[in-house]
Amino acid sequence: MTQFLNRKEDVVTEAVDGVVAASGGKLARLDGYPHIRVVVRNDWTKDRVALVSGGGSGHEPAHAGFVGKGMLTAAVCGDVFASPSVDAVLAGILAVTGPAGCLVIVKNYTGDRLNFGLAVERARAFGHKVSMVIVDDDIALPDLPQARGLAGTLFVHKIAGALAEEGADLDAVTQAAEGVIAGAKSIGMSLDTCRVPGAAKEDRIPDGMAELGLGIHGEAGVEQVRFESAKAAVDAMCQKLSSVMADDRHVVLLNNLGGTSMLEMEVLAHEIARSSIGGKLEAMIGPAAMMTSLDMRGFSISALPASADNLRLLKAPADIAAWPGVHGISDVAVAPLPDGLKPIKPLPSEHASTRAFLTKCCDILIEAEARLNAFDAKTGDGDTGSTLAGAARALLNRMDQLP
Repeated sequence: MTQFLNRKEDVVTEAVDGVVAASGGKLARLDGYPHIRVVVRNDWTKDRVALVSGGGSGHEPAHAGFVGKGMLTAAVCGDVFASPSVDAVLAGILAVTGPAGCLVIVKNYTGDRLNFGLAVERARAFGHKVSMVIVDDDIALPDLPQARGLAGTLFVHKIAGALAEEGADLDAVTQAAEGVIAGAKSIGMSLDTCRVPGAAKEDRIPDGMAELGLGIHGEAGVEQVRFESAKAAVDAMCQKLSSVMADDRHVVLLNNLGGTSMLEMEVLAHEIARSSIGGKLEAMIGPAAMMTSLDMRGFSISALPASADNLRLLKAPADIAAWPGVHGISDVAVAPLPDGLKPIKPLPSEHASTRAFLTKCCDILIEAEARLNAFDAKTGDGDTGSTLAGAARALLNRMDQLP
């Protein structure tokens, strides 16, 4: 499938320039293209603890989209799904680190651990106070000694960023980040793999199946399961989460992996609220695209204990468009219809021949749904069959209440 790209060799540099250009002057990038691609806060004065994160590109808006007041100070961008170089990470650390020091937040992947770790050691050799934490929130493979870093990383960015903004010292910010990492749990599911620019798409997931527990680079999940419904998908993921969640109240982060429509994401939010973990949920972040996997048709759920400190810091102001904020989960409020629009219930009565005639008409319309949509798609918006079939199903459901 064609993508809205120019040359695949330029995709990351052009995307970084797009982020900076659209920031309204809040962001800048370091010189050094194309080898050094670092997005930094344009208002940074090095008077507080700096937060540096990053990794391979393709997870937008992470990580550059979360640079700003209340979250990251700098993001280091590698090629698509590839760790940035040691020099690029070092440039990011040196550009933003002052006397208060710097916290480097790394997802648990080999390349990131190596390159960010070496850059941290070099920054320390320059005399800077730098600490590093590694996020490993994936619970899909419980026996894996090195769990992957997923969207739970956003909890770390936000809570550590809010503390740093308040003026906490490096030890306090690092300790808080480590506490968040210990409590954050994530799992993902997708109906399809992603499409890496310039590479052939891997068709690993057959039609009618979903993959549970796959990574944000398209790594294979723990198992493929037959896809039945949004409810069944959420139930399978929440079953995994509930086995590792504490009994406390939690905040849940509902993340779009890139190719799932907002309509679907809202249905998933509905299912999470009434799932097996719904009774433990205090608030929700999203649904939104926060840590994507290019155009993957999937989503992930991350959970974090909703302690008073965690909630306060998650709700602290952040001048970042990509951060969707934290919102409480409540029962669905239903307002009464305006006067004169409340439906009048007729007195039902039985008439066999009328029932048979109406039922036959409804069955014909339902059977013709696909053909009528196909005809309408040639001249209109392709929904005539669905509209008539929907009315037919509604009539069948109310047949016992009709006069």
